[in-house]
Amino acid sequence: MLKEFREFAIKGNVVDMAVGIIIGGAFGAVVNTLVADLIMPPIGLLLHGVDFTNLFIVLKEGARSAPYTTLSDAKAAGAVTLNYGIVLNSLIGFLIVSFSVYLLVRAVNRLRNLQPAKEAQPAPPAQKECPFCCTLVPMKAVRCPACTSQF
Repeated sequence: MLKEFREFAIKGNVVDMAVGIIIGGAFGAVVNTLVADLIMPPIGLLLHGVDFTNLFIVLKEGARSAPYTTLSDAKAAGAVTLNYGIVLNSLIGFLIVSFSVYLLVRAVNRLRNLQPAKEAQPAPPAQKECPFCCTLVPMKAVRCPACTSQF
């Protein structure tokens, strides 16, 4: 069983996948920083600091009765809440991150397309024609298999 696991772990696909996951995690941290520190501040200014975190519905009151002004007040009182504001914040954050990644990938693809493509060289022919009987023979052949002529 250990031998099979070692063979599985050493296979190229598993190692490639692990490298992809590690680089993806690092890339995710870069994108999150980009969004949090460069993109969100101007958007926050445009939206006048709108934050949906404190949007919630009280399903069951806690030890202290309602009204709760913030979500943290409701949680401190032990109320059961439906926190749709946090979901809205996450959804907006996701849309901003995915759009930022889209723009980044689009820019990288444009840069990649600017580089001159390597011209594909035609493969050398695998067969040649016998000058005597016009039969196709392998390039390395020194005698035609059909008419037995020497090249």
